Amino acid sequence: MHLSQQRSPSFHGAGDSWALVLAGGEGSRLQSLTTLASGLAVPKQFCSFGGGPSLLNDALKRASVIAPAERACAIVSEHHARWWQSLPISVPKQNLIVQPRNRGTAIGILLPLLQILHRDPNASLVVLPSDHYVRNEAVLANSLRTSMSEVARRSDRIVLLGLTPEDADPELGYIVPMGDGGPTAREVSQFIEKPSAASANVLIERGGLWNSFIFAAHGKTLLRAFEARCADVVAELWEIVTSHGGEETRRRNLAAFYERVPCLDFSRDVLETSLRYLAVSAVPPCGWSDLGTPRRVAETFTRYASTFRNQAAALVEEGQGFLDLAAHLFPVQGAFGLRDRPQSKYS
Repeated sequence: MHLSQQRSPSFHGAGDSWALVLAGGEGSRLQSLTTLASGLAVPKQFCSFGGGPSLLNDALKRASVIAPAERACAIVSEHHARWWQSLPISVPKQNLIVQPRNRGTAIGILLPLLQILHRDPNASLVVLPSDHYVRNEAVLANSLRTSMSEVARRSDRIVLLGLTPEDADPELGYIVPMGDGGPTAREVSQFIEKPSAASANVLIERGGLWNSFIFAAHGKTLLRAFEARCADVVAELWEIVTSHGGEETRRRNLAAFYERVPCLDFSRDVLETSLRYLAVSAVPPCGWSDLGTPRRVAETFTRYASTFRNQAAALVEEGQGFLDLAAHLFPVQGAFGLRDRPQSKYS
């Protein structure tokens, strides 16, 4: 019997709403913009876009739409400690989950998922990457609330938030829904990763949505998707999370687990093999970008330059990113008031 069936006899129990922010990635595709003079690369989530708070701080603020601080978690990587320890991260200490190393997005979600379910067996949660820019946060916030309502109504589904495309971007992934559009989430027909520009246009005509990697789910449904793909990994990690050997023993066991567990990608290795669990909800255009490549950083900044001009005078230091992606791409834009955090500690 799987853990998702063992945890409690009532699948539909009323757990709390949680938020999980993913902040353990390397941001390797953007290192040409995030490397300091010393040669040290700042992971994208600890940078800002427009000179304000770090993208991680923005994501935590986004998460607050769904869950209060005591039910907001963030997963970070141990080797990034120099960055996350220097930011005012608004989650309790026990909710800042440190993984020994980066083993892919699937393991980065599974570890905090099990910790959340250990504390709240009937939890529902929203999962948010920490490296996105959103111009109109109110639109996305409304879609986040809607996705959680959909999970409450259909607890057997993982509800993906698909962004309504604003152009045919060949560098993004696409989710193709079944059937015609409507107010509720639809079943998922297929995923298409980074199509050609011509293929992207065809997908958009078919109702294809940008894959934002934002989703909502009942915790046990998400756990079942993991168990269908890697039941042994789930069982071993569950034993570590729930062990009573003390914090130091758990830390050593977790480090040993991370040394031998294979890297697993959540989209490719879990979602794409679990279509029966999936639904997708369309998010209206909201000025979203994953800032995944220098090209997308440039296009996003150029498109919304007036926003940054208007906000420059009101930028605050609290939670400011260690460097500004836009300022590094467009050094001349320093006239807008964009600036980097002092780098003396790390440069």
